[in-house]
Amino acid sequence: MRSGSLFTASEAVSGSVLGLLLSLLYLLASLYVYISLAYQISARTRNASGGDTATTRSFGIPEAIVAALLILFLFLTIGASVSQPSIQFSARNLLANFLITGCVVLVIVTFLQFRGFDVGSLGGFYRLSFIRTLSTGAILLFFAYPLILLSDAITQRLFKGGPSRQNIVEFFSGSRTIEQRMMIIVFAVAIAPVVEEFLFRFFIYGVLKRYFGRLLGVTFSALLFAAAHAHLPSFAPLFVLGSCFAIAYEWSGSILVAMTMHSLFNSLTLTALAFPEIFSP
Repeated sequence: MRSGSLFTASEAVSGSVLGLLLSLLYLLASLYVYISLAYQISARTRNASGGDTATTRSFGIPEAIVAALLILFLFLTIGASVSQPSIQFSARNLLANFLITGCVVLVIVTFLQFRGFDVGSLGGFYRLSFIRTLSTGAILLFFAYPLILLSDAITQRLFKGGPSRQNIVEFFSGSRTIEQRMMIIVFAVAIAPVVEEFLFRFFIYGVLKRYFGRLLGVTFSALLFAAAHAHLPSFAPLFVLGSCFAIAYEWSGSILVAMTMHSLFNSLTLTALAFPEIFSP
């Protein structure tokens, strides 16, 4: 019995060491992939500045003014959320959020078309095929996960406790009807990725990149994306996630890749909530 116990303990130690080693390799691969993407973006920029550049119209002063108004609106919304954290999240709030953000997107699209921009070409909507968009988004999200989980683990250490979940996640977990869950799924998987990627990556990042460069554009748009969720324990993981979305968009040239990553991320999160016995916390 004693030798069997020692053998079992030895197996457990070997398994934990192997798991730790695989996790470390996964993290290193993740860092390598996103550093490589950043290097390729930088090299492409240098080559374009050498003379081989496509004549693509960029955002101007009018777009910068609209982006500044949008950022101000987001700051006011974030401030209201922080000052009233006790407000109960509900289906009505979710619907109101969708209507407001949908109207904002519609206004920006109309404004850009009035200004003569081809939104489809500018966002790279026709750049990649459906299969390539889906596979690229899935692969880049796969390599983004170690960075997200690492930032989440560091945040939990700093907050000295388990992960606190966002309002919409709590709402999904506590929903009692299939109608509520279906509404959340549609919003999280189909609506939020399109709306948020259009606002934060396509428009805000596009304007910031035009006037402040890619690094500041990625950083500030990701900070704004994380702050807009008004959930401090999730700030660091959301910042990393937003940065990965921006890098994926810049590297691929298609906002659909970032939208795909966002949709897959939300889908996996909701699946883990719906089937907690399969997924670890």
